[in-house]
Amino acid sequence: MDTSPIFNPELKQKEQSIDYKALFYKILSNWYLFVIAILVSLSLAFLFNKFTKSVYKVKTTLVIKGESRNMNLIDPQKMLGLGSSTSTQDLQTEIGILKSRFLISKAIKKLNFYVSYFKEDNFVVNEVYKTCPFIVVFDSSHKQPVSNLKFNVTILSENEYQLSGEGQEIVLYDYLTYTESDEKDIIKSLSLKKKVPFGVTVSDSAYSFKIIPNPKFKLRKEIGKNYQFAFNSLNSLVTGFSSYEIDPINKEAMIVSISLSGNSIQKSVDFINKLTAEYIALGLEKKNRIAINTITFIDSQLTDIGDTLRSNETQLQNFQSTNEIMDLDAQSQQAYIYINQLQTQKAELMVRLKYYRYLQDYLRKNNEDIEKMPVPASMGIEDPVLNALVGELTNLYSEKAQRLVNLRETSPVIVALNNKIRSAQKSLLESISITVSTSEMSMRDLDGKIGQLTNKFKDLPATQRQLLGIKRMVNLNNQIYTFLLEKRSEAQIKLASNTPDNEILDVAESALTEKVYPKTTLNFTIALILGFVIPILFILGKDYLNDTIVEKRDVENHTNLPIVGHVLHNSHNTNLVAAIYPKSSLTESIRAVRTNLHFITQGEDKVTIVVSSSTVGEGKSFTSMNLASIYAQFDRRTLLVGYDLRKPKLYQDLGLSNDFGITSYLIGKATIDQIIQKTPFDNFDIITAGPIPPNPTELISTTKNDELMEKLKGMYDYIVLDTPPIGLVTDAYLLMKYADVTIMVVRQNYTHKKMFNAIITDVETRKIKNAVVLVNDVNLEKSLYGGYGYGYGYGYGYGYGYGYGASHGYYTDEVDSEEPGLFKKLFS
Repeated sequence: MDTSPIFNPELKQKEQSIDYKALFYKILSNWYLFVIAILVSLSLAFLFNKFTKSVYKVKTTLVIKGESRNMNLIDPQKMLGLGSSTSTQDLQTEIGILKSRFLISKAIKKLNFYVSYFKEDNFVVNEVYKTCPFIVVFDSSHKQPVSNLKFNVTILSENEYQLSGEGQEIVLYDYLTYTESDEKDIIKSLSLKKKVPFGVTVSDSAYSFKIIPNPKFKLRKEIGKNYQFAFNSLNSLVTGFSSYEIDPINKEAMIVSISLSGNSIQKSVDFINKLTAEYIALGLEKKNRIAINTITFIDSQLTDIGDTLRSNETQLQNFQSTNEIMDLDAQSQQAYIYINQLQTQKAELMVRLKYYRYLQDYLRKNNEDIEKMPVPASMGIEDPVLNALVGELTNLYSEKAQRLVNLRETSPVIVALNNKIRSAQKSLLESISITVSTSEMSMRDLDGKIGQLTNKFKDLPATQRQLLGIKRMVNLNNQIYTFLLEKRSEAQIKLASNTPDNEILDVAESALTEKVYPKTTLNFTIALILGFVIPILFILGKDYLNDTIVEKRDVENHTNLPIVGHVLHNSHNTNLVAAIYPKSSLTESIRAVRTNLHFITQGEDKVTIVVSSSTVGEGKSFTSMNLASIYAQFDRRTLLVGYDLRKPKLYQDLGLSNDFGITSYLIGKATIDQIIQKTPFDNFDIITAGPIPPNPTELISTTKNDELMEKLKGMYDYIVLDTPPIGLVTDAYLLMKYADVTIMVVRQNYTHKKMFNAIITDVETRKIKNAVVLVNDVNLEKSLYGGYGYGYGYGYGYGYGYGYGASHGYYTDEVDSEEPGLFKKLFS
């Protein structure tokens, strides 16, 4: 036992630091909580991993250049030689396109995800993608139920299945217009259950489909199994698949990673691959559309020019065959060559002027559809402003088309885009008007030059002049035709050589998927950690919320009085343990208290001990009885006095009478010899409380009580006074003046800290002589390190604090074989 408080009576500072050793033994003593918590948490983790739908992540990578989207836009900084400022913007634009519902819907339409199949496995319903033994073929011209209804299919045989389903507030969906039914068309309730042969159409106002066997599976192996299927709307599919993430891997190289998490690995793989394929095709389609529109425009012009050219050639041939033509002189020949050069320029200018007028007319008549409009660059028109305006208008229409997949025309975003489109159209038309005016001026200038040169031929014969005029027309139309053929060939070559600007680096593969939920190893790790943490929190929380005395530290934190000892828990069926079981560990703990009291009283031959407590039930009577028994075993005349006049009970444990006692003597109805009773044990007498008086405090405070105590001190070596609780009555304070030692009993896991603090503070304030604290009912079996027992072994040498087992083999709970009342001296 740690006896330092006994030998150091000075006030000591209360310790507030954590006793880690005590905490360790406290945790160790509750090992079973950890076993239970770990088993429960691991079991829950196992069940969670087993019955939770698994989520897998598939991934693909793309190289994005972004040139095809902005091929018609001119970067002002780049034109000024300041470098490009659009690379980051291009990347964000392409990411926006990849995340657009427009692109997602294109991919879903190609994949045909409109029917989902399910199967229950281990109480978890999982989607079976491409592994269902049957296929649902639905009539797209008939509305189908897309919400609040799942069809159940039980395969009865190779030729027949049972179809059932039940739902309420069912919304119908039109797969031709991709629209849901109005509220008036919602079906309030639907229920069906029927046997249907495979391949037979099942039709109703709410559905129309047939189920055919999947040729990849043998139906006889699926007989008796249950499946489910449900229809999906395009909007719900787009929403469901729009959760994929796009992260730039290398911004400078414009490489992005696209990842999608889903329950079905193959379905996620198919979608992510189709999405990237549609994205690549979207860029290539735009480049091809430019070339196709150019070819279409040129073909329309070639038809007109071809007819005119053939007519002119026929006219030239007929004229030459019917007229004699003279050779031109050198001067006329030179003028003719120069005219041809001017005609070539005029031919190119005429083609451009026709394009400008075509473009102007097209914008005015087709202001909602510019998909078929050829861009200026395809016609060899290198006008940066015009190209930029056409490119901007094209991109605005493209953005509007993508936005309209999810938004209505009245949406603020669409309204803003329409305003931008009108502004761009106005700017483009103004630019075209200026260009047309400039081209017409150039055309008049060329006509003037050609007219001046033509005047030089006025002296030629009429037939010669007519021939030159016909030749000029033939040459002009021929040059126009040739120019258009060249541009057509260039457009065809461009169409044939177009390749996607963006590339797929790594396609998504089923073998490369990553399981992201549930994380089996992580869940077991967390469960294991919780299995340790929860019991620790429980133990600490229990201690924190526990308002009773539990540890030695709890006593020391509320008082500076020394702890005289610790009485172990009584597991016997009697309270007089020290007399009946003198070799028990509990008895030995009381002997240790007696030894410590011997040091406190400095070996006085006659000692009076007052035993009290803060409230009832703390074991003061048990302590008084057994402490007196220990002194009696020490061959000292010992008297136990029951001063608890309100609730006397000492006589019950000793099997004595309570007819006469302290009360009888104090009121003069009995002598001192009449109230002293012998016990079955040597050197051990007792005075019981006697009949319960109406005024206990007044009786104890009389002078007759002083006389009684003087007589008893002369008759006995040790007197133990069992008093009432101080927290309830003041009787004990009146008796403390007779005491050489006052013992305040506290009970482990019973005495409240606040009450103990109030009582013990009062005791300290009164400066009671040799006041000490005794801790009762210390249960070592429930705590390997309770704080109290830890110090106990130092006083005697056998370490009660480390558990009852530490002293096993030395102590015994056997009843003393000798005659009760014959005790040998255990201490010299």
